[in-house]
Amino acid sequence: MNFPYVSFAKHNNILFIRTLMILLLSCATIRVDFCFSSVPTSLRALPLEGNFTFTENEFAARDYGNQYHFLPLAVLHPKSVSDIANTIKHIWHMGPLSKLTVAARGHGHSTRGQAQADQGIVINMESLGGQVMQFNTGQLPYVDVSAGDLWINILHESLKHGLAPKSWTDYLHLTVGGTLSNAGISGQAFRHGPQISNVHQLEVVTGKGEVVNCSEKQNADLFHSVLGGLGQFGIITKARISLEPAPKMVKWIRVLYSDFSTFSRDQELLISAEHTFDYIEGLVIINRTDVLNSWRSSFSPQDPAQASKFVSDGRTLFCLELTKNFNPDEVDTANKEVENLLSKLSYIQSTLLMTEVSYVEFLDRVHTSELKLRSKGMWDVPHPWLNLLIPRSKIKYFAQGVFGNILKDTKSGPVLIYPVNKSKWDNRTSFVFPEEDIFYMVAFLFHAVPSSAGTNGLEHFLTLNKRILDFCAVAHLGVKQYLAHYTTQEQWQAHFGQRWEVFTQRKSTYDPLAILAPGQRIFQKRVSIL
Repeated sequence: MNFPYVSFAKHNNILFIRTLMILLLSCATIRVDFCFSSVPTSLRALPLEGNFTFTENEFAARDYGNQYHFLPLAVLHPKSVSDIANTIKHIWHMGPLSKLTVAARGHGHSTRGQAQADQGIVINMESLGGQVMQFNTGQLPYVDVSAGDLWINILHESLKHGLAPKSWTDYLHLTVGGTLSNAGISGQAFRHGPQISNVHQLEVVTGKGEVVNCSEKQNADLFHSVLGGLGQFGIITKARISLEPAPKMVKWIRVLYSDFSTFSRDQELLISAEHTFDYIEGLVIINRTDVLNSWRSSFSPQDPAQASKFVSDGRTLFCLELTKNFNPDEVDTANKEVENLLSKLSYIQSTLLMTEVSYVEFLDRVHTSELKLRSKGMWDVPHPWLNLLIPRSKIKYFAQGVFGNILKDTKSGPVLIYPVNKSKWDNRTSFVFPEEDIFYMVAFLFHAVPSSAGTNGLEHFLTLNKRILDFCAVAHLGVKQYLAHYTTQEQWQAHFGQRWEVFTQRKSTYDPLAILAPGQRIFQKRVSIL
């Protein structure tokens, strides 16, 4: 039996509930939008030594990778650490009603938008640079620097005291805060570890806007969290960097191998020796024409006649790159050491190339290439890089599957490969690496031609990278990405493995609202609508 009145009342109740929900959601949206629209006003009211810019911030939506472009609401150009702290504290106090996030941007060398903040705030850390560096030249020398300082400037200032940092990156026009938030790896890492293993102390601004000094003895958990922490727990504002006596000159050597097993065996021999070279890296060379001749402008072959007959076309070769540091009055000793070390290696004898350059010239070698590429308009192009850390036990299988098979040539950028010793890395930091005593850094440093749909275009290299990663996954190689890029939290959880729980606990401690480093795509800020 039907009761029209009851049916009508029920219908009215449903309409009322729906209308009420729409009104509530509308009010919430208006409230959030109102909060968001009032943000520039509240930011302008902050007591700062530096300033915000709200227009002409396109530079903050670009990076070296040239693949992601997210425009921020504002860019902070700080003149003091308190500018950064006050800004983050202001956003912290706004709570979950605010959509604002914060990203620290150094020299803009990220490759996947990691230092961008879509409609958030980007902090131009280079504005903090240029401050007087404080040196301690005692028995354990160090330098206190701003996180916005470039490593190239630290090198020049340190050399005035006859000192230099121990561990480097291949490219020095990067900020201290940028490399310490990742790792900082180059050919010295086998001996000294990455840059994050050569820091005594940090000053950090947490996701709550707190300024904290930390070291192994003071606030140690925060210290280890931010080193290799991808900007998730705090913004590094100052660092105390370990130094050592600096040489004046470098013997720079390249030799070639045609067999990967021999090449990797010699690399591992060198990084395990007590007396060895000061820098050990490697290159993969696939189907390159006349490779020895192309290096002759910088290197001299030890046997020019034999070198001129060497054919690289259509071959997969492996270049061992080495340096030996010395001072002018030690040249004879350095020559004997180099000769002795080379005698233990099994390279192709006709391919020995050598030169002598200043210490600065060697360390800043990539900048020389940068200037040439900029002059040709080839620097500001997409860079779909892929950096992998591969366990020693799997490196031969990886090489067989990738070099010459998945990767057919190396004409669109260098491919680096070299081993490091795990004992020089600190597993208390946030950085994750393979568990074996020796693992390899393999870096595919591609550059793409803009607008190309061919084998030199961006999509081709992204597909190539995916094929390499798929190969590693199917073969269960235990590979870890360096400068990792993932799009889901599940992928990040797999990346961190057993350390994911510690990573999330640290996040909830130091940046519970997930304000910091949104471009890493690890955590998403939860915005309340009511």
